[in-house]
Amino acid sequence: MIDQQHKNSAEARRQAIQADLDAGRSGSERNRLGQFATPNDLAIEIARYTQTVAGNSLSTIHFADPSVGTGSFYSAALTVFGSERIGRALGIEIDPAFGDAARDLWGDAGLDVICDDFTRVVARSSRPPSPNLILANPPYIRHHHLGREDKQRLQALVSRMNGVEINGLSGLYVYFLLLATAWMEEDGYAAWLIPSEFMDVNYGAALKRFLIDRVTLLRVHRFDPDDVQFGDALVSSVVLIFRKAPPVHEHVVDFSFGGTLGVPRVCDSIRLEQLREARKWTTFPNNHKNDRSTPTNEDGPTLGDFFRVQRGIATGSNKFFILERADGERRGFPEQYLRPILPSPRHLQATVIDSDSKGYPLIDRPLCVIDCDLPEHTLKQRHTALWNYLQTADELGVKDGFLVGKRTPWYKQEQRKPAPFLCTYMGRGSDQKRPFRFVWNRSQAIGTNLYLMLYPRNALAAMLRQHTSCAADVFALLGQVTGHELRGEGRVYGGGLNKIEPRELGRISAASFVQLWPQLGAAVQRQGDLFD
Repeated sequence: MIDQQHKNSAEARRQAIQADLDAGRSGSERNRLGQFATPNDLAIEIARYTQTVAGNSLSTIHFADPSVGTGSFYSAALTVFGSERIGRALGIEIDPAFGDAARDLWGDAGLDVICDDFTRVVARSSRPPSPNLILANPPYIRHHHLGREDKQRLQALVSRMNGVEINGLSGLYVYFLLLATAWMEEDGYAAWLIPSEFMDVNYGAALKRFLIDRVTLLRVHRFDPDDVQFGDALVSSVVLIFRKAPPVHEHVVDFSFGGTLGVPRVCDSIRLEQLREARKWTTFPNNHKNDRSTPTNEDGPTLGDFFRVQRGIATGSNKFFILERADGERRGFPEQYLRPILPSPRHLQATVIDSDSKGYPLIDRPLCVIDCDLPEHTLKQRHTALWNYLQTADELGVKDGFLVGKRTPWYKQEQRKPAPFLCTYMGRGSDQKRPFRFVWNRSQAIGTNLYLMLYPRNALAAMLRQHTSCAADVFALLGQVTGHELRGEGRVYGGGLNKIEPRELGRISAASFVQLWPQLGAAVQRQGDLFD
């Protein structure tokens, strides 16, 4: 048994060791490894709420944390449950520095630490005994930091242990949650602190179905994105608490938002049927204090009915391929291989972009992007100045980039036509303030992947060809899209940073277009009948 004074001393040491370990690694390295420790106060709050919902069903606790770090959750478990109730405790940690620290700190308090990859430990026939309590903050490793072989291994393992097929875009935390749940005892309890992105994105669908159908989901608490739980992790977080047992008929889930787990800003009880039908879970609880609480009416026309929405180009190195128009002319680069391109949204003040005689935006310091399809030997013979500039790419490491390495020739860009309307891809804004801006582009400039490009299609495109003056009305209608609608269809990250993808923008209601031009509604109906 460990006394409270010893426990408090160990927790103080843990926090000091955690700070030293974090300071010894760069922010980018910790981001790549997904190492963001749970603050002790938050870990205690999560453990305390789990104790409340579990009641007397956890008389003897078999604790596990599959990514134990320095042991923040075990420290919390000792505080909340007491060492006398913990019959067995296991922490698994892939990083030896953290694993050794956890063993040194909590070994005398009953924590057994395995320094290994949890996803490999749990796959073995000789895996450790199953826990009945999991408190975890798994690695926040995004899918692009997972190798192809690792993804295939993890997908096959989850399929074998859970019968769940996981989208390859899923982060490592999804695999951790599903594998740990397969490992734990029936009727055991689990609390997970994970990114909230799965609640909104398509690749989170499998996890959401699992939480609805395979376990009894008790509580979903989403923190306010402006209140980042980890100072240097640009994610918004959610706490999931569930029991490993199928849900009973008519089960409801407590959803809360903002504030703390114990004292949320707003909460509501949501039926499983509502969750099954909802594309995005961040719209719950439905309350004005949740600024994502206004879902699109899916019965009416949407922007996707009237626009083809596409991300702007990813150059592979904006610093290298994008330059000021005046600089390109001064260097003697051939005009036909320079395309007008809009600056980053933070450098674009206007929302109506007019054009000069050559299609360049009438803005300060217009930009161009190098876009040439000539083979290298031909380019070298015909355009020496451009060729010489491109030769500096090697020493700058430009050609080592993933996108550049896939192109032939490597300096040829993705092809986009200028879009008459654009929407910024990311931004901040709450309440009535919109996180994204629409731009009316009357120039021949294209946009980078910081923009979504809106190309009118079908009946709207035909109308604009016949009545060009209607473009001003289209831009005005886009300007009426509310901040609630934009946030409700997009997704949010730590610090309140919002992003919206092409399909998400396409789901925004376009009822106002049909109100102004009823003939567009008839065209959408005919199109729907055709596809039906």
